[in-house]
Formats: sequence, C-alpha cells, structure tokens
Amino acid sequence: MAALVGKPAPRFALDAMLRGDFTTVRSDELKGRWTVLLFYPLDFTFVCPTELLAFSDRLDEFHELGADVFGVSIDSKFTHLAWSRQPRREGGVEGLRYALLADVNRDACYAYGVLTEEGVALRATFVIDPDGIVQHATVNNLSVGRSVDEALRVLAACQVARESGEVCPANWKPGRETMKPDVRDAREFFHRAAVEHAAA
Repeated sequence: MAALVGKPAPRFALDAMLRGDFTTVRSDELKGRWTVLLFYPLDFTFVCPTELLAFSDRLDEFHELGADVFGVSIDSKFTHLAWSRQPRREGGVEGLRYALLADVNRDACYAYGVLTEEGVALRATFVIDPDGIVQHATVNNLSVGRSVDEALRVLAACQVARESGEVCPANWKPGRETMKPDVRDAREFFHRAAVEHAAA
C-alpha cells in the first residue's frame, strides 16, 4: 500500500450507491479534483458506520478543499442501499452524503494493497491529487477507526505542498508556517522553532 504513494492511483470502474440511487464511479472521471478514498471492511458492522458517518457529517469541509470522498467495501450496491436505509440509532448509515462503491470482485482492494486474508478491506485512507497521483496513504487494522481531523489536516498539507513547493513540518496545520526544502531556509526555520520551543 505505501508503495503507491507518489505513483498513479490504480484505476477502477465500480458500481456505487449514492443517496438511494445506483451509479457507476470511474477513477478516470475523478481527475481534476482531489479524491479521498475510504476503504472499510463491511456494511452492517460496528466501527464502519461510526467512521463513514463522521466523514459524512463533515463532508462540506472536504468540499471546501476541493475534494470528493468515497467509501469502498466488498459489499454489493444492493447491500449498500439496504444499509443506507437503516437508521443511525440501529447502526445504519441513513443520510450518508457520499457514494459507497461496490468492490464485489475485490479488484480495487487488491490493487490498493488493502485486502486481508479474510477477503475484506482494511481501514485504509488514500488522498489522490487532481493528476491522479497518490499523495497519502494510511491503514488501520479492523478494530481501530480513523480520525476525520487528521484526514482533513493531511489533505490540506498535501494541497499546500503541491501549490507552494514547500514542505509541511510535523503537526502542521492550516495557517502555520511551512518550510522551503533547501539548507539555508531550513536552518532558519529550525532556529525559529528552537527559539519558540525554548520560550514555551
């Protein structure tokens, strides 16, 4: 999975469910915008609805950054539809605002390197830039959910680095200082950071 970072994202064309309707999502049609892919194990499970709804509830923040979000599991579009009709209070994802992709043949899970021996996807997040290049990849085991805050932070950092040519230091957040990747400017950055740390 980590081997994909900096390389073209694997292509796919998958059936999908979006707000009660069926559609097809093709990776080739996603170019020109940022894409966040959320691989997850299965519908009708435990951690999965908490993650998917957390991202859905903050979807506007991803859109403000020019990014689209998609969930991907091995479930069929019909299973996605049934799950989307189940209320939140019963573990469903009723009201989910982005498409759930149906990787029933497991081709996308395999291509992205997140398919488990049990045949389901790990909790993996991929940030793909408008040119179709993977800029970020993280993976959690099945028992640990993701952080929406961290996904938004990483997306913003990838965008700043792409647009400015500068790099983002540890714990960077929007509005904070970036660093020019050359020796002289980096030394000045390290000096300022050390002074701030000493004063804290």
